Amino acid sequence: MKHVIVGAGPAGVIAAETLRGLDADAEITLIGDEPEPPYSRMAIPYVLTGKIDEPGTYLRKEEGHFERLGIEIIQGRVEKLQPGSNELTVGGKAFQPGYDRLLIATGSRPVKPPIPGLDLAGIHHCWTLEDSRRIVELATAGTKVVLLGAGFIGCIILEALVERGVELTVVEMGDRMVPRMMNQVAGNMIRRWCENKGVTVHTGTRADGVEKAGDGLKVLLSDGQAVDAGLVVVATGVAPNIEFLEGSGIETETGVLVNERLETSAAGVYAAGGVAEGFDFSTGARAVQAIQPTAADHARMAALNMAGADTPFPGSLGMNVLDTLGLVSTSFGLWDGVGGGERAERADEENFRYVSLEFDEDQLVGTITVGRTEHVGALRGLIQTGARLGSWKQRLMEDPNRIMEAYVATVQT
Repeated sequence: MKHVIVGAGPAGVIAAETLRGLDADAEITLIGDEPEPPYSRMAIPYVLTGKIDEPGTYLRKEEGHFERLGIEIIQGRVEKLQPGSNELTVGGKAFQPGYDRLLIATGSRPVKPPIPGLDLAGIHHCWTLEDSRRIVELATAGTKVVLLGAGFIGCIILEALVERGVELTVVEMGDRMVPRMMNQVAGNMIRRWCENKGVTVHTGTRADGVEKAGDGLKVLLSDGQAVDAGLVVVATGVAPNIEFLEGSGIETETGVLVNERLETSAAGVYAAGGVAEGFDFSTGARAVQAIQPTAADHARMAALNMAGADTPFPGSLGMNVLDTLGLVSTSFGLWDGVGGGERAERADEENFRYVSLEFDEDQLVGTITVGRTEHVGALRGLIQTGARLGSWKQRLMEDPNRIMEAYVATVQT
């Protein structure tokens, strides 16, 4: 059996290793389009802070790891896929001898918003190791830096920039920080925390343009302000890498549409990770979840099905865990609630602690926490098991801090 995996990020690597564990004789090829060994993008901020060097981002640290497993790694960009003939075009050439099973694990790319001036020197995404090298050169102590975007990725970059000692201004279009994983209370709590740490934060504000200003840049904001910068970092979202599938016949919407076995509309072609539009555990609808836990789950399940083990996947639970300058926040499932549902919340604004529980009848379907790390595993367990809380629903409505008691009383019994 010849397995080809397009994409050398976490999903691709985990799928390749899983396939090897399932079939000692299979041919496995991993194709990546960056010059470095397979690495984790989530580790790049630690390179910016100097906590690790570039090899510290590598997904597998042991020299010769992939060779020992008999996994061939090829560097090149896949430009075309023809499922009817099981053919690939890589770097302008036909990939031989094709494949029997193929996994699309090409992940996402950063979105460049239509802001005039974003092509100027000194403006960078923070997505690749090459990006990190450029940012390290410019983000020296005392440098004025503007960060466009305060979503999940933006907040991770924010922390790294602050640790480099820059003078940081954050610009977020949403009416709060991390608007896709935090409600108003939580998002604004994170904002106040960042401001207390010396970060200037503009929410409900967009960048209307960037101009040259002497040796630096000037970012023009929608509220009429102009912010000087020696560096602008763009973190305004990501989109799945699906352009190379044009003309392949493989069905796509936001990402690559997959069924409950992670197979695409083309027989023998699967997708996993941030490029796959698979089933959401909470809604049953298809969604792209560009987070590493989903990438890992997808990869293992796709590999099982590629190897012939008919294994349906129940869907991915949306989850995020974020550390912003020492303030930990989490969101799981339907954190913004459901129609007709009820919410229990408790906020300690002074001490930056918050918990919100979302219910659908007597089932917990979503949560948000800020400033607390205890029992988050129990929160996830209550959601994923779909446990009926019974009388514990009312107790949690009265005191949402009784999470572990509810977990023990319902899930573990």
